[in-house]
Amino acid sequence: MSVGTIAFSGSNLDRADHIRADPAALEGMMDWRARLLKLDGLDPLITPDGALDWGTLGDADPASELVFLGLLGGKACFAEVAPRLIGSVAPANPRLWAAMSALSGEELATYGTARAVVDWHARHRFCARCGSGTKLAKGGWQRNCTNGDCKAEHFPRVDPVTIMLVEHGGSLLLGRQPRFPPKRFSALAGFVEPGESIEEAVAREVREEAGIDVRDVTYVASQPWPFPSSLMIGCHSYATSAELTIDTNELDEADWFTREEVAAAMAGDDNARFIAPPPQAVAHHLLKWWLAR
Repeated sequence: MSVGTIAFSGSNLDRADHIRADPAALEGMMDWRARLLKLDGLDPLITPDGALDWGTLGDADPASELVFLGLLGGKACFAEVAPRLIGSVAPANPRLWAAMSALSGEELATYGTARAVVDWHARHRFCARCGSGTKLAKGGWQRNCTNGDCKAEHFPRVDPVTIMLVEHGGSLLLGRQPRFPPKRFSALAGFVEPGESIEEAVAREVREEAGIDVRDVTYVASQPWPFPSSLMIGCHSYATSAELTIDTNELDEADWFTREEVAAAMAGDDNARFIAPPPQAVAHHLLKWWLAR
């Protein structure tokens, strides 16, 4: 059963790796026809009709690095790593979610790609092997160490995160993190650690956060999540017990919710027992998938 299109996936950009790998071909694309994605720091600028705001390369700061996003409608598309981003922490923009809601699925995915890669460049200016400076390579999909004795190559990273539905007796286990607004509950989640399979990560995270064991872990769907650059791996599992021991360092609350309670929350019922995760989150789609089973 498909969960449908998930936010930040489905970009219609052609990533054009053959151009990334060819410096001459890439340089030939950097002309008046090329497009520059306009950003406010790391946040998208939106036109009055609710689309991404594109300019030309002439709009870029001459001191910026340019990342080649790919081809769109035959035109080369770029994003800039502005000097003011380097070494800074981008503040949360309260308008960000409203801006993202205005974008089409394809444009949101394009923005998500740009945000993740630009943020990676801003935070990875030095070689992790020797500490020397690095420089942009392969159209922005690589950074190379400038130390001739090192020459290490670095690539944009993606951090895998398991996010899981845990079922027992027809009910779902959901939790509320300290940063969530009141009544907002979602699926449990956690980073995959070195040496773990996805199934092992699911079992460990549920055991650590809720004190229960799970079985029969299955994959449902995934989502690229550019805050800063994660891959959310949606799973379903069954708990061997309903008795919870909550890690209050990770969760403020956790509880079991019946199918009727989940359906009411997903329908936006003001009297629902909890508030469902927003449609942009893969957790929303996991709950929708579970209700449709």
